[in-house]
Amino acid sequence: PPMRQRTTHAWVEALEAAGVPCGPINPLDDVFADPQVRHRGMRIDLPHPTAGSVPLVANPIRLAASPIEYAAPPPLLGAHTQEILRALLGLPEEELARLRDDNVIGTCS
Repeated sequence: PPMRQRTTHAWVEALEAAGVPCGPINPLDDVFADPQVRHRGMRIDLPHPTAGSVPLVANPIRLAASPIEYAAPPPLLGAHTQEILRALLGLPEEELARLRDDNVIGTCS
């Protein structure tokens, strides 16, 4: 693939030179190793129901009068599927049960 013919740094440099706003998408290990991220204490760890403790990037906005509370980890895949299908499509419980039975939708238990 053409994108792999250059390094990330080379692509960013070329795109910026052409006036294209861009930036790298870094793996979490690189993000947490970044000096600015470390200095600002932007790593948080939240308990997750299946993965144990998961590292996440904190919100960069810091408001002294209203600090951010991180109450929940990212949801499990499909955690809100039934709620959304009920609310947006008005599907009754019988239809949701049929979709579950037919393995069209799953549960995140």
